[in-house]
Amino acid sequence: MQNEWILDVLTDLRTFAHQNGLGALAEHLDDTRLIAAAELALKDRDSSPHECVSAVTLGQASGGAGTRA
Repeated sequence: MQNEWILDVLTDLRTFAHQNGLGALAEHLDDTRLIAAAELALKDRDSSPHECVSAVTLGQASGGAGTRA
């Protein structure tokens, strides 16, 4: 996965937000990182963007990755 660097950037941004009391932003960055990881993984498998969003949505609806406790 040659574009994995974007996940590191999103993690750094999330850490900054969390450490500086920006909780809502940190949560959104968690979601953004999850979506980016799903899209990158599915892109590597030559899937369509619609399938990427569906995979993330299914994970959230079924209690999988991406859900909040």
